[in-house]
Amino acid sequence: MISPIFVGHGSPMMALQDTACTQFLLDYGSKLAPKAIVIFTAHWETEVLTISSTNDAYETIYDFRGFPDELFQLKYPAKGDIALAQSIAERFQAKGIPVQLDSTRGLDHGSWVPLLRMFPTPEVPVIQISVNPYLPPAEQYRIGEALRGLDQEDILIIGSGATVHNLRALNWDATEPDAWAVAFDDWLAANMQAKNLKALFNYAAEAPNAKMAVPRPEHFIPLYIAMGSGDPERPVEIIHRSYEVGSLSYLAVSF
Repeated sequence: MISPIFVGHGSPMMALQDTACTQFLLDYGSKLAPKAIVIFTAHWETEVLTISSTNDAYETIYDFRGFPDELFQLKYPAKGDIALAQSIAERFQAKGIPVQLDSTRGLDHGSWVPLLRMFPTPEVPVIQISVNPYLPPAEQYRIGEALRGLDQEDILIIGSGATVHNLRALNWDATEPDAWAVAFDDWLAANMQAKNLKALFNYAAEAPNAKMAVPRPEHFIPLYIAMGSGDPERPVEIIHRSYEVGSLSYLAVSF
């Protein structure tokens, strides 16, 4: 059994840098032996939930600019699995969740950067799934619920985003995490570990500094999908916590 996780993927420079978070990802991945990986990425937004469906190696998408040339030379040629993609689609359809398949899109940096750090050599199939940031948290959680039990098959589910992701609020001179970002993550961690879904679904009104932390929810909602996919009888564990440039959170959670 491999518990679903949420990871903060932060800057694309994670693919090159040696930080507390990249070391955590490497250590954590080295202890896992998944048969396949299902990853929800904040960088693929669609109205209808969309699942990558191919048996070929994915193109590596460089969906960023202004970074060193070295970053654009990296590739992560993981392969897909059409049969697994179809099986996952059927799970969503059984729960009344509209879904479609995509056979052409590559892996964006919300997928390949954390995967590169966790599993430097791609050896197992990867299924990438889009997010719809306009669905409420309870619906994101329900999307995750449709995948419950995949952990029993040693399929690793990853929600890839960031709990605090406000690029306008980054503090490039910071040497310590910004207090407002820490307070938001503290609230999240406490309510996740208490399994207070009512508060979590209403985070926008109840969490401190919610509008600062989540100006737009595309990076935040993979957390709810990963949470929903976990066994509700298992404890929620904060497996990593660090920050860059004041408020960019690398909070990672196991469900």
